[in-house]
Amino acid sequence: MAFPGYGGSAGLCPPMSAAPPATEPVWGFFTAVAGQDGEVDAQELQACLTQSGFSGSYTPFSLDTCRIMISMLDRDYSGKMGFSEFRELFAALNCWKQNFMTFDLDHSGAMGRHEMAQAFNAMGYHVSPQALNAIMTRYSRGGNIHFDDYVACCVKLRALTDNFKRRDAMNHGRVTFHYDDFILCTMSI
Repeated sequence: MAFPGYGGSAGLCPPMSAAPPATEPVWGFFTAVAGQDGEVDAQELQACLTQSGFSGSYTPFSLDTCRIMISMLDRDYSGKMGFSEFRELFAALNCWKQNFMTFDLDHSGAMGRHEMAQAFNAMGYHVSPQALNAIMTRYSRGGNIHFDDYVACCVKLRALTDNFKRRDAMNHGRVTFHYDDFILCTMSI
């Protein structure tokens, strides 16, 4: 049984295939921007997402949003991602974009409070009205959350939920953090 705050697969997309990198659709994007080290940093990710046209008619992703996208999957705290993390990020981005387009009911390119609540519920996040208010305050411009900010919000929500779930082994919906662990979990995103 899952805690009411998050579902068993909250914010996650279907599992990735184990296909060899060269046969993956995103391999070309990765190799086009990965540095000599075979990894992608925030500036390279921003260039890739812009060049690939991923944001479509939405505003291109900010460097800050690219940094938090990397941090969501950066398990060694290097500030970069290899191909498997890059592929996982693209899968998550595609799911979030589909979710955004589904719940942007008026097709304005931004979502209001009600649309955000529906989008979160569809992803398995059951946030309280107080948490939704905090999210709207943090991420909205003029009372609406635009795609770039929506992705930033989804990244943080997923990363924080993943960190919480790793510590909530019994699925009780509560954990105990040591101060340094709490700082590491929250400041690394």
